[in-house]
Amino acid sequence: FWLKFEHVFSMAVELQWREEQFLELLGKVLGESQHVQNNPSQGLCPKEELVARHVLDVLRPLSTDEGGPLKIEIKEYVSGRPNIVVTYPGTGDKTVALVGMHMDVVPADPKEWDFNPFELTRDGDEIRGRGTTDCLGHVALVTRFMAQLAESAPTLKRSVIAVFISDEECGDGKTGLEPVVADGCLAKAKAGPMYWVDVAETQPCIGTGGVTTWELTAEGRTEGIAQHSAFANDAVNSMELAMDAMQLVQEEFYRLYPPQDVESDYGFTCPSTMKPTQWVYPARASASTIPHTCTIRGDIRMSPFYDLDGCQGKLVGFTEGIDVGSLGSRGPVSKYVLADGTRGKVTLTFLERGMRGYYANKDGEAVDVLLKAVKDVLGTAKPYSVTGSLPCIADLKAEGFDVCCTGFGSMSYYHANNERASLTAFKNGFSVLQNTVNHANSRD
Repeated sequence: FWLKFEHVFSMAVELQWREEQFLELLGKVLGESQHVQNNPSQGLCPKEELVARHVLDVLRPLSTDEGGPLKIEIKEYVSGRPNIVVTYPGTGDKTVALVGMHMDVVPADPKEWDFNPFELTRDGDEIRGRGTTDCLGHVALVTRFMAQLAESAPTLKRSVIAVFISDEECGDGKTGLEPVVADGCLAKAKAGPMYWVDVAETQPCIGTGGVTTWELTAEGRTEGIAQHSAFANDAVNSMELAMDAMQLVQEEFYRLYPPQDVESDYGFTCPSTMKPTQWVYPARASASTIPHTCTIRGDIRMSPFYDLDGCQGKLVGFTEGIDVGSLGSRGPVSKYVLADGTRGKVTLTFLERGMRGYYANKDGEAVDVLLKAVKDVLGTAKPYSVTGSLPCIADLKAEGFDVCCTGFGSMSYYHANNERASLTAFKNGFSVLQNTVNHANSRD
């Protein structure tokens, strides 16, 4: 048995893509996708242990407990929701870390899909099902990569660390990667590049946006006949007030946070934005009722080169200072201060602290190594950035990790109905991971 793990004295990883083994594992983890949907507001709490079981079925026979090279640690902070830290040991102190492969998925409604979201189906190069792109495809890929690394057992200078996590989609900070880092389990990974393996299109993702959600509430007169549309002269129309106030708040946002040259340097195609996405108004109101209150909800997507926390305070203060009496009129009787002294009111509230964006160190080892690895496989490497948001990465950078993002899903199908990905992209991804380890080792 020991011969199976006898070390090959090679300083390079030379692995062959095993498509059938990848698809077999992907089919098993996608078969659990219905049970790892994550949205507590819909009553969906994932059981990531179901996916973890399949990962461990592949990796445990190659663990140190079974005479193999892999050190496997289970970090479970909430019952049934484990994180798995897998290490292939090197001869030196430096590392290459793969993190972010999460074992939960966003919800899927089978009625809105053209195929069963909770099983793997294939049409030529296309692999389909909830989690193929985000992120069970990456879970399967990195599992197979670590398994084949352990089976071939090359002698590497750097340890290779893979971290499979719970609770990425609706993270509470107490279940997934955050407590793993807080416990010091990844401190050794500061000695080398770290890659968040949960993005798309194979090319390096070197920047993401911050995000926070908000609501702007407008209030007018709440009693009497003033809510009837026939008496608009004696009403504060909360919907009109909300729209006019919203325009002022957005104008202030774009004054404070205009596009920056550095965003173009990082490949951002969209600047910081603040936009409404939802209306909320009294239920069962008819078209002939002027609503006494309404709320506009939306989000901010913030360039990582701006301070998201500071933005919230500035916009709340600005909204508090709006003089509703000075807002423009929408007609001869449209007004927000009535003759009897009634004044409309607007309030801006942020619904959470928000998630900070990140930007990679373009001169750091993580970006340099990944660029070379991608170029080896695709012939060209073109880093990009998006104002979409990912958890933890800005915090990892702040903790001193040299972090960059990579991944092999399809950008068009993140969180989308009829989710799918390209099998060729994951085959290329396997080669990218292999070349990343090799380029990192060649630097020592």
